[in-house]
Amino acid sequence: MSRFDRLYRIHELLRNARRPVPMSRFMQALESSRNSVTRDFEYLRNNLGAPLEYCREQNGHRYDPNAPVFELPGFWMNAAELYALLASEQLLEQVQPGLIGDRLTPLKERIRTLLGESGHDADLIGEKIRIQPIQVRESAHSLFDPVAEATLSGRLLKMDYEGRSSKQLSTRLTHPQRLIHYRSNWYLAAFCESAGALRLFSIDRIREPTVLDQSCRQLNAGEVEHFLSSGFGIFGGTANRTARLRFSPTAAKWVAEERWHPQQVSEWLSDGYYLSLPYSETPELVMDILRYGAEVEVLSPLELREEVAAKIRDLYRLYW
Repeated sequence: MSRFDRLYRIHELLRNARRPVPMSRFMQALESSRNSVTRDFEYLRNNLGAPLEYCREQNGHRYDPNAPVFELPGFWMNAAELYALLASEQLLEQVQPGLIGDRLTPLKERIRTLLGESGHDADLIGEKIRIQPIQVRESAHSLFDPVAEATLSGRLLKMDYEGRSSKQLSTRLTHPQRLIHYRSNWYLAAFCESAGALRLFSIDRIREPTVLDQSCRQLNAGEVEHFLSSGFGIFGGTANRTARLRFSPTAAKWVAEERWHPQQVSEWLSDGYYLSLPYSETPELVMDILRYGAEVEVLSPLELREEVAAKIRDLYRLYW
């Protein structure tokens, strides 16, 4: 029996007993010697702060009845749950290094200690979990940290923003609403006072972010969610068109198990897999369509079909 299991068993015996528990009961339940049980008692007192005392009159051990109710910190979790906590931290650290790593260090060390006492190896987490980001645009801590702070604390964020297409730098006063991690990159959804509306900002294009002492305006959650989910992909805004696509049976083996949009509608017909989805802007939708080459056809609307056809003609001229 590992120390983890012994401490848990001792705690259960003490918590459920109506009178002090004799040493012989502990030795029998733990299948351990008197010396081993005594060392576990010392660990409970010195390392975990248990109000464990010896009652000479009844020749047994108990929790001090005058002390606050004692629970083993973290011991309500089994090894699988402790692994899950470490795995969650590992995932966050790989998505955005340093996001909460410093704050979680004491907890991580405690979890590692508990796993070690239960006979498990905490170091396996780093070996068994791997995230492979693709097309990542690095968000430096000097940019990400103040943006995250303003978003989580509900304060105004002043920043300079350099649009990717315009290359022009403009000063923005924003009311942060959501941080979004999408396709390996970070975005900020915020109400922009210059635009008078919700806007999406790519964090890697933000310059000189400053968190102000003023509280920001918090929009209705439904309004923000509508902005983020109505369009296609990262392009927010109200969807005003619906794309209808037909995939070959070969491509459908993958597409039929994917969710391209929360409001998508799909059906299998004799000539393939049909997918209908709303969108507001076309750039990301066109890129996703072109990924499937000749395995997908845009049926409607006509302007989307023509845009995809124009891209294909450009490819043809490039290679032929």
